[in-house]
Amino acid sequence: MAESSSQGQQPDGTSLKVLQPAGWPQPKGYANGMLARGEMVFVGGMIGIDSEGYLAKGFVAQAKLALANIAAVLREAGASPGHIVRLTWYVVDMEEYRAARRALGTAYREVMGRHFPAMAVVEVNRLLEPLARLEIEATAVLP
Repeated sequence: MAESSSQGQQPDGTSLKVLQPAGWPQPKGYANGMLARGEMVFVGGMIGIDSEGYLAKGFVAQAKLALANIAAVLREAGASPGHIVRLTWYVVDMEEYRAARRALGTAYREVMGRHFPAMAVVEVNRLLEPLARLEIEATAVLP
């Protein structure tokens, strides 16, 4: 299968290449792959907990805060959500994730904008924080 791709200039000037094989359906809310060069930033699993140690109430609220926490860690490296090339979501209930997809999309765009890196969503048995509904890891690349 031939491979096609598009190059996108992010709002912060970062140039990432979205990898989209020719003939494949366009993914919704993620990319099949990303090409980037530069300095890598790895963000450990973030949950929806605030600076006071309080866990947000509800799946979408936890997701939004986890993404905001990722953005805060990225800022420490001089990066932004537009530098993210991969997100891995760990959820304790896949049906809860599926049921919240529309609201998740809104919350996601409020933090991440319209940047959709490669993503995976994995259902797990449990997380370290017993009341956490999800945990998200990120990989970013600075040019």
